[in-house]
Parts: sequence; C-alpha cells; structure tokens
Amino acid sequence: MSETSPQTTPYGTLPPASPLAPRKPVSLPRLHDMRTRGEKITMLTAYDATFAAVADAAGVDCLLVGDSLGMVCQGLSSTVGVTLDTMRYHTESVVRGLQRVQGTTWVIADLPFGSYHESRELALRSASVLMQAGAHMVKLEGGGWTTETVRFLVERGIPVCAHLGLTPQTVHALGGYRVQGRGDAASERLRTEALALQDAGAAMLVLEMVPATLSAQLTHELTRCATIGIGAGKGTAGQVLVMHDMLGINLGKNPKFVRNFMTGQDSVRAAMAAFVAAVKDGSFPDDSLHAW
Repeated sequence: MSETSPQTTPYGTLPPASPLAPRKPVSLPRLHDMRTRGEKITMLTAYDATFAAVADAAGVDCLLVGDSLGMVCQGLSSTVGVTLDTMRYHTESVVRGLQRVQGTTWVIADLPFGSYHESRELALRSASVLMQAGAHMVKLEGGGWTTETVRFLVERGIPVCAHLGLTPQTVHALGGYRVQGRGDAASERLRTEALALQDAGAAMLVLEMVPATLSAQLTHELTRCATIGIGAGKGTAGQVLVMHDMLGINLGKNPKFVRNFMTGQDSVRAAMAAFVAAVKDGSFPDDSLHAW
C-alpha cells in the first residue's frame, strides 16, 4: 500500500476538497447590496492557486488578478509589458485554486496594456479570453475614450470594473506615480469621467492615488458603482491592496498607502484576515497616514 493516503497532496499544494463554503458566493447583486448598506468591500490581488485559496479562507470579498503581476512576479519595471496570454494563465491559476476549495470570492482580471485600446471589438475579444479563463469581471484603465468600450462590453454581458486616478499602464504619460485629481480642473475632469463610466454600466471603479476628499465625494455620487480605493482614503466603498505589499514582501519601499498586515501575525491567512477586519471596521486606511 502506498505510504501516501488519497487525502494528501505533494509539494504543499491545495487539499483535494474543503468543507462546504461558510458564505454564499460573492456576486454583483451582493456587492451592490454591500455598497448600499455601507459594508466595506475588501479586495486583494492574487496571481496563483494557493494564495487565492488562502485569501478566500481569510474572508476577502474580491480577488484582482492584476497586471501588477508584471512587477511583483515577473520583475518588470511597469505593467506595460504584461501580455493577454500571461493574464489568462494567472486567471486560470487563481480560479482553479478557488474551485479546489469551493471558494466564494469574486474574481476580477485586468485587461493588459494594448488589449483593448485599438477598438471595442478587440476589447471584447480580449475580455472573452479572461472570462473563459474563469474571471467574473474584467478591469480596464482610463476614462473618456474608454466609456464606450465599457458600454459595449456591459451590453454583451461582461461585467466591468473601471479604473481612474493613477493608471499604471499610462504612468509614462502621467509623468510618474503621482497623485491625480488635485486642483479644480483635474478633479472636475475625474468626476465627469467617473459619472460617465457609471452611466456606461461600470459596476465597480478603482480610484488610485486620488485625494481622500474627492474620493469620498465620488463615492457619494456614484450610487450604482462601488468605488474601491487604493491610496484614495477611507471614504470609498471598499479597499484594495497588492498582496505582496500588504504582506511586506515587495522588492522595494512600500507606498505611503500601504500597511504591512504581517506585523504581529503568525501566518499569511491571519494577515489577510487582519486586512479584512481593518477595512470592515474602518480602521484602515487611516487618512492621516495612508491618503492625500
């Protein structure tokens, strides 16, 4: 008889099955209900099966298969070099991990640079690749010209998360990693773009490095679109961090808006659970420390 029982798996991988999920699957109606009730939405990035399963067990509401993988997994200097095929691979990996543990987390996948810029039809083809890989929603960056692309995708049954403020795919055009939306003209432009994206059907909107006051105002106005902040203050409907940053294992200095949740914890799951608890109870982010 083999010394390895059918219930064990080599190489520290995921167990073959888990008990029935303690929570119902996260869905768009549930996310909208959370936003309406004022319950903060939690989101972390994930790029592989194991960390996705751990995040689900920690109670994270949404997982973003972000093109940030180019920097934290591939060692690139920006997200611009990430390809659609790479995004498909990592999306499939995350989804398999969740399936193995009967996970309930909502999965969002980034449309990488160049995969939606040429036309709405190209965006549809690219989004279809990620949806077929198991994503529940796709995310794209920018406002203005993206509005009709969002509408085109939503009308064809693809949920969309938009992204305004600092948009890493265009960091060179923005002049670096700078706070966006400062000043009357810039804040009004961002507000106009956000409202247009909501009207086009975007169900979520990441606000990155946007002044806290402006983010809170937008959150109040966007009644049909849940704002998710990263360096945008505590007034958004939810918060997202890059997993490696919040675990304190990135390759450089943490941005101002990051808190190391591994501090005082004895496991990755505990650190992720601490993130969930801090976002839900409003203790993270602290606008005096993590916002502008």
